[in-house]
Amino acid sequence: MDKVVGSSVRRLDGPLKVTGQARYAAEFRPDHLAHAVIVQSTIAHGRVDAIDLAEAAKSPGVIEIIWRRNAPKLRYPKLGAYDSPSAENITSLWDSAIHYAGQAVAVVVAETFEQAQHAASLVKVSYHQEPHNIAMAEAEPAAILPKQSNGEKLQYKRGDFSAALTESGLIKIEQAYSIPVETHNPLEPGATVAQWDGDELTLHDSTRWVDGTQSTLSEVFGISRDNVHVVCPFVGGAFGSKAFRWSHTILAALAARMTRRPVKLVLTRAQMFTWLGHRPQTTQHLTLAAGPDGRLTGVRHETRQATSTTNEFTVPSGVVSKMLYECRNVQTPHKLLPLNIATPTYMRAPAEAPGSFALECAMDELAARLKMDPVELRLLNYAYIDPEAGKIWSGKHLRDCYVIGREKFGWQARSPKPGSMKDGSLLVGWGMATATYPGHRKTAAASIRLLSDGTALVQAATHEIGNGAYTVFTQTAADALDLPMERVKFELGDSDFPTAPPAGGSVSTASVSEAIIKAVGAVQLKMARLATTDSKSPLSGLRTADVRCGEGRIFLPGNLTQSVTYKEILDSAGEPWMEAEATAEEQDDTTKTVTIQSFGAHFCEVKIDPSLPEVRVTRFVSVLDVGRVLNPQTSRSQALGGVTMGIGMALHEQTIYDPVTGRPVNDNLADYAIPVNADIGGIEVFFTNLPDQSINTLGCRGVGEVPIVGAAAAVANAVYHATGRRVRDLPITPDKLL
Repeated sequence: MDKVVGSSVRRLDGPLKVTGQARYAAEFRPDHLAHAVIVQSTIAHGRVDAIDLAEAAKSPGVIEIIWRRNAPKLRYPKLGAYDSPSAENITSLWDSAIHYAGQAVAVVVAETFEQAQHAASLVKVSYHQEPHNIAMAEAEPAAILPKQSNGEKLQYKRGDFSAALTESGLIKIEQAYSIPVETHNPLEPGATVAQWDGDELTLHDSTRWVDGTQSTLSEVFGISRDNVHVVCPFVGGAFGSKAFRWSHTILAALAARMTRRPVKLVLTRAQMFTWLGHRPQTTQHLTLAAGPDGRLTGVRHETRQATSTTNEFTVPSGVVSKMLYECRNVQTPHKLLPLNIATPTYMRAPAEAPGSFALECAMDELAARLKMDPVELRLLNYAYIDPEAGKIWSGKHLRDCYVIGREKFGWQARSPKPGSMKDGSLLVGWGMATATYPGHRKTAAASIRLLSDGTALVQAATHEIGNGAYTVFTQTAADALDLPMERVKFELGDSDFPTAPPAGGSVSTASVSEAIIKAVGAVQLKMARLATTDSKSPLSGLRTADVRCGEGRIFLPGNLTQSVTYKEILDSAGEPWMEAEATAEEQDDTTKTVTIQSFGAHFCEVKIDPSLPEVRVTRFVSVLDVGRVLNPQTSRSQALGGVTMGIGMALHEQTIYDPVTGRPVNDNLADYAIPVNADIGGIEVFFTNLPDQSINTLGCRGVGEVPIVGAAAAVANAVYHATGRRVRDLPITPDKLL
């Protein structure tokens, strides 16, 4: 049977989405559904002195108003490897302290959303206000020096950077690069529908980790995990949000328990700017030292990053400088600066996207000082082994990415002098940058049920966040089972299914595909044993190891007369199906000897009207090395989205806070700029498509995050080439080019 892994199969969930049949969290409507609205603090620092509920309580339709005087004590959940540290919102219902503007102070539950919204507007809160700080410079006295983040050393050193700077004839680049707060803005906001039946809780939640949500809710409410059922068949985008525990989910469950009604709580667009995290503001100080030939002798990548006053959230931006280029002397100090803002969280390629902007712009500046082609500089400093860990790469084809991208883009026609390329009155700039992101695999499980009619049901508690999971995992199972795709049904997004990691960190495909392959092997072994031990089977008495499963039957290779269909053997055994579950453990031994990493190269063209001056990205070529590509069509979509998000990072995105109130002032999609169709020119995506057998059986690494890494730097470098003006503070808006 022809294999489908590696072919461009259209999304199986596409028809459901375009016809409105795909059900998202907020679209589940149990009987007697009530609606909850959060009352938020209007100050950024201080405490709540009093709350007047009298007028709100008399408002039509109000069922309950939950605040610190009547909210039952909940358990404070422990932090785990994938948990968001943003748990302070739930404590505000019984703690008067205010840490940032937008923090929850009460929850109104009413018969309709409109009634709840109106009643929430009638809640009167008086505060004792204290001075707040949302400026990184003013937080310097309270700076924190964190040691690590998810196992990544933050105060990293190798070699002797100070001594490296004393060498004669060095070319040095010393610059600061800044990235503002960027906010996740998926189409679907955070949403939860919570319903209790005694001590059993059912949640329809917009989450990228049903197992994590289940674990958190069981801990918070002190009930068994088996009593928490989390369902999420579709996620309307995330980009880093929704993977971890967020307080609106807990508040919805609390409201449902207190009112003894199913409760829906959906965040507004404005609340998305304070409730589901954001990419933290960072300033990165880069020092590069190189000899006259361009070889790096020293790299210092210092990160100053904002966090909240309640939690030490870190994104180790210096991670890219540890391993991307060959250099003996490297430092990556990291400093956290606590501000009166909501706690940040992971955002697509959380460390690598900001880190690559600084490093790849600095490399471009070094190339300009050396009068060297930017691609040649990178090839000169190419790391043939991992310079941080001293291990070989599991499969690195970055050199191929440079060569392919240079050819596809037509890089050889680039004039090196800034401002020398024009299209009529428009300035033309060509820039490039390197992409990289780790190849992760986490523990995952899957179950397979083979039915007597020759179909199969596959289940795993993973997620469809727009990445094509339904399609790719159906392809994986179909090939492993040797069945047509139409005879395989894949189900996900349910905590009752076998466990899977969160859909983040580019781990899903690499992890769950391996679990599916192992589960197929387990169920086929069971079928083979059944066929060789059933006295009525034509395979009776044969060794299990000698028979094979495929195309809905068990057979002896080379002898088609000795075969039996799944239906025949299951009917003979009196069973409607055969099922098995298997777990693929997180890698241990392999990663001790090799470094698993994805790479890529971006090439960007911009055109700028100098009289405005407005930057337009007119052409973009991205070449990615992500191992084996399981579905070129869905993988290309991932890459298109990542590059588009990188263009938005370069030219558009910025959350602005009012220094007086501490609140986000552009907390809507009218004022928070993101790329639209008119902002995006042609994007071409190419893959090396070379399997990496160190990570899993299929040789595939995740595609979701590597496309955004370096994309903003490629745009910034193209802008410099067009104008001769180096913008180091994102976003690159027209005022910075005047």
